[in-house]
Amino acid sequence: MSVQARIVDGPLDPQAPEASPGSGAVLRFEGVVRPVEPQGPGGAPRELAALHYETYDPMAERSLAALATEMLARHRVHAIRVLHSRGRVSAGAISFTLEVRAAHRAEAIAALTEFIDRMKRDVPIWKRPVWR
Repeated sequence: MSVQARIVDGPLDPQAPEASPGSGAVLRFEGVVRPVEPQGPGGAPRELAALHYETYDPMAERSLAALATEMLARHRVHAIRVLHSRGRVSAGAISFTLEVRAAHRAEAIAALTEFIDRMKRDVPIWKRPVWR
């Protein structure tokens, strides 16, 4: 079982999943900055130039790694690799990558879904819109 968690500057490059013997499921999720965001409840959509991410790196990386470790045990997955951007990420670019490897798809899907929900709630990463 392995965990990799890193905060990196700027947008992320698409990457091929790593080979993983014994994993029947390799899921890769890429979070892409949307070009349009709702302004608020019932508000009209606004065009977005970018998102600016702020992190407290040591705490954010520790939180991502701890969450990944918890998902390994809870969902019996083999490995989790997570990368999250810091700084400006333009609309259309990747700001978050999560790769989950498991013996079966059900465990991988459950771990991926729970990881993302918990990360958004618990990890100290903040985003600020940069409007066009």
